[in-house]
Amino acid sequence: MAVLFPDVEGGKKLNRGLPLVKWFLAIPHYIVGAVYLLISLVVTVIAWVQTSITGKYPKWAGEIVFGTISYWNRVQGYMLLLVTDKYPTFRLK
Repeated sequence: MAVLFPDVEGGKKLNRGLPLVKWFLAIPHYIVGAVYLLISLVVTVIAWVQTSITGKYPKWAGEIVFGTISYWNRVQGYMLLLVTDKYPTFRLK
């Protein structure tokens, strides 16, 4: 019986020593990410009020919250999940 594994990045192997320092390299991302989380919290409260009045969730708020979630997914994928060696960007998109 053969087990087939998915081809990740064309079979590119990850650096075996980099996980030892990825937590240190991600410290700036945790600081920026904390600011993004605070902004998302304020935006969510504003969007909640606007949704209560108009009945529609504002698109601009959704983009900010979605951008924050995708930012944290990139950081966690880099540091903890060890699925990539590519340093994540500081952008929300």
